[in-house]
Amino acid sequence: MKLRDYKKEDAAIICKWLRTEDELYRWSADRFNKFPLSENDIEENYAPQIKSGRFFPLTAIDEKETQVGHFIIRYPKEDDDSTVRFGFVIVDPEIRGKGYGSKMLRLGIQYVKDHLDVNRIDLGVFEDNAAAKRCYEAVGFKEYGLRKCEMPIGTWNCIDMEIILDKKEKADYQ
Repeated sequence: MKLRDYKKEDAAIICKWLRTEDELYRWSADRFNKFPLSENDIEENYAPQIKSGRFFPLTAIDEKETQVGHFIIRYPKEDDDSTVRFGFVIVDPEIRGKGYGSKMLRLGIQYVKDHLDVNRIDLGVFEDNAAAKRCYEAVGFKEYGLRKCEMPIGTWNCIDMEIILDKKEKADYQ
């Protein structure tokens, strides 16, 4: 598996992976609020953020160049360059539970270490998404907070998780 920059064509595949409204909200929280999601919805959301230079959408591909996962890295605060946030984390539903998510995230952590000068990565996972939480824990994320997320389909508890990066350590996450 390797990571490459997101391409416009990836949007159609991501949309196919979001099979239900529940899956859409688990993936995007309240960022899209529209089901079914279209490729244009993703493009319209991503394009201005990519131009900001503080938003990095990545696609995971296998040895056959087939898309197997996707996530974004972004600076969550305009005035803070010490932390990035992983978001929109998704793996092809046909191959979930086989280690692709943790491999993709390890590559993402290494990407951050190699390309961004930050000391912390965080993310959020909904409390009832146990499989995703286990995946995040497996690559080193630890809980640091709990908050309520109000969405059109209800209020969900979101667990915030983080990894503190040791600048001296160049651990190989691959």
